[in-house]
Amino acid sequence: MVSVDALDARILLAVDDDPDAPSLALAKRLGIARNTLHARLQRLKAAGAVREFTRRVDPAALGYGLVAFVSIALSQTTGHRATAALAAFPEVIEMHSTTGEADLLLKVVARDTADLHRISGEFLAVPDVVRTSTVISLREQLPLRTRALIEQAADRRPLA
Repeated sequence: MVSVDALDARILLAVDDDPDAPSLALAKRLGIARNTLHARLQRLKAAGAVREFTRRVDPAALGYGLVAFVSIALSQTTGHRATAALAAFPEVIEMHSTTGEADLLLKVVARDTADLHRISGEFLAVPDVVRTSTVISLREQLPLRTRALIEQAADRRPLA
């Protein structure tokens, strides 16, 4: 993973403020060369620091208004094979390996509770899935955010 410096962070904030702005306008606003802006954005994208546009699309706009978190316990000897099968479900929008009772934590979207029931049943049919536990989100209290972290990085002074 690439390290984001203060200039990179300022560039990211400028793009976040005006994602449709032309490179030249952003470069002028930041007081840097257009080539510098372009090269830094390309480096950040190539390193995976800037994620794909589709992460900004709200699943509710696609008809998936219900959000749930599913904890999954896997077979301890062969469970690693289940992650690819679970990732193939389009309704699984995030997956994390975890410590504790479960091995995986999935963020899942569904059209309604009946749809969530169907998806949960299909998870249990995946080989090496031993057990699931589902929690339905009633309301998103704080959406995924990184802007505050980027602002903090933009304010960092270079080490002397």
